[in-house]
Amino acid sequence: MVTSVRFREGDEVRQGEVLAEIDPRPYRNALDQAEAALARDLVQLETARRQVERYRSLARDASIAAETFESLQSTAQGLEATVKSDSANVDNARLNLEYTSIRAPISGRTGSLLIKEGNVVRAQGTGPLVTVNQTRPILVRFAVPAFNLPTIRQYQDGNLEVRVQANDDATARIGRLVFVDNTVDTTTGTILLKGQFANADDVLWPGQFVTATLVLYEQKNAVVVPLSAVVDAEAGSYVYVVGEDETAATRPVVVGRAIGEDVIVTDGLAAGETIVTDGQLRLTPGARVQVRNVQPVGGGAP
Repeated sequence: MVTSVRFREGDEVRQGEVLAEIDPRPYRNALDQAEAALARDLVQLETARRQVERYRSLARDASIAAETFESLQSTAQGLEATVKSDSANVDNARLNLEYTSIRAPISGRTGSLLIKEGNVVRAQGTGPLVTVNQTRPILVRFAVPAFNLPTIRQYQDGNLEVRVQANDDATARIGRLVFVDNTVDTTTGTILLKGQFANADDVLWPGQFVTATLVLYEQKNAVVVPLSAVVDAEAGSYVYVVGEDETAATRPVVVGRAIGEDVIVTDGLAAGETIVTDGQLRLTPGARVQVRNVQPVGGGAP
């Protein structure tokens, strides 16, 4: 029976802290009985050992029958085994008594209390008392397509950075990749990763949905443009560059990897140039353009 509960729902608890107590009296009685049996058998074992030593010289001189001495030895050996069994019973009874104090297995925050004071609990079928979720640090689980695995493994030894952002939080939280699953999920074709975050301000919460980004490396001084600005043609990719006279001119470019809705241009553009991002199909080289919402070509990409 639960005799006391020492926390409130939602409390933060430390590892090893007592959360609840079960009536210890039956287990304390069992421990007393086990200790008494051990003490009794220890006395009997000591007596048997003294008898063996007393009759050892008589057995060597054949003053007593060999069978008598062997019987004394067998009795002592049997009592040694009994004492070992008694010691194990004492340890088991002491462990059961310790289990009457239910302690937090980890540090974290408690959830709903599922058992109240006065409830009867059993070793089987009672269910959990409470769920404790660790929040500092906290793990974020996310999956990536399996074809990214070779690249992840290539940079995995570099203490990879993970950035997560909650839907209602504009600030990205920075953590580290701590786990890459050893199998690919065959139903989704993805592999599970885990990032660990200090979460000192408790912004991240167990069960919360977040947007996660794994940073493999950072490419310095990269020219990044919207993917919509790049026109694919038979002769290659190009963009329309707007000159100072507000006329458009085609510029061949070499396109690298995509980053969301943007793409890296590895050759053909310089940072700060103005390009057309909408309406390219209506343009011809030398045509005048109407400039709106100017955002120069930027640099830097993770």
